[in-house]
Amino acid sequence: MTLELPDTQWRRVSPKYIVVDLVGTLVMGIIVVGGASIAPAVSGNVWLWFIPGSLAVVFLVTLAITPRRVRAIGYQLREDDLLFRRGILFQRFVSVPYGRMQLVDVNRGPLARAVGLSELKFVTAAAATGVTVPGLPEAEAEELRDRLVGLAESRRAGL
Repeated sequence: MTLELPDTQWRRVSPKYIVVDLVGTLVMGIIVVGGASIAPAVSGNVWLWFIPGSLAVVFLVTLAITPRRVRAIGYQLREDDLLFRRGILFQRFVSVPYGRMQLVDVNRGPLARAVGLSELKFVTAAAATGVTVPGLPEAEAEELRDRLVGLAESRRAGL
């Protein structure tokens, strides 16, 4: 049995978000691998180099799949809710009803701000349904925030 979704299109995040995610992963990889390299360098134990070596491989694989992982992020504005998806192997779909949204927040980190991107965070009463849509152009994030706040207020008024 297949699930039929309404005939709406998935909106994807900006391709610029690939750069933001790659740089963030690269910086984190350098810090983690560098920190893990201290023990083998100080102790002189050759076998301990296995730890930073394995971590480096994990970060290289993560860097390699990042473009595909970013392309898998998307959202749909449906009649009663926002549907968010992410993931390649383990896909996650979250439906956030407009009437349950308590807060719609726009965040901009330094690197994302440098390339003109924002992330939109939705907070609901249930912590499990909190959703963050990264990599939205600033104007689109602000327009979407205003639209969702309006929809949330109108749907809550009907409760």
